Amino acid sequence: MKKEEYMTDSQGRQVPVKLIKEIDILRHQTVTNIANEAMKMKSVLVDFKVKVRDEIYSFVEKSAAEYGVKWGGKKGNISLLSYDGRFKLVIAMNDNVTFDERLQVARELIGKCLDKWSKGSRPEIRLLVNDAFQVDKTGKISTARVLGLRRLDIQDPEWQKAMTAITESLQITGTKQYLRVYERDKNGEYQMIPLDVAAL
Repeated sequence: MKKEEYMTDSQGRQVPVKLIKEIDILRHQTVTNIANEAMKMKSVLVDFKVKVRDEIYSFVEKSAAEYGVKWGGKKGNISLLSYDGRFKLVIAMNDNVTFDERLQVARELIGKCLDKWSKGSRPEIRLLVNDAFQVDKTGKISTARVLGLRRLDIQDPEWQKAMTAITESLQITGTKQYLRVYERDKNGEYQMIPLDVAAL
């Protein structure tokens, strides 16, 4: 079996080239060529991110040494400006947060509060609470909306117990590092230089 006489289809089958339409072959070549270029660009961007991060950390270590401090961070956020203020570099660390089973306990406690208040309470509160526990398309609950409930000034002991359960249910499952480069526009606002193809 000569390799050039066959193409592998999406099911893993070897199909004779002579049985494949010319437009299907051209589509395959077009998609494969672009995907291979994208893989090369991904590799370039990964190398760029590592290089830039290392340069920033090296600079921060030198800056800390000026004050006799040994910098061992790499956890907090860093923001650097060029001397002329045209460019800004930011390394941001974001924790990936999820909730454990205690979130369901909090939901039950909040439900009891709502039932208890139902006669005199505004319907907006129930709507606000229900909205906080809605899941998105990927089945995840919005951390920001749930944590936003803690800002409500409600002194009911049951509610306070629910807020404690929410706080204690928080689990950090990992940390993601973001590198952002900004350029100041003519209005003095910093605009992010997009490194995402979709944003160009």
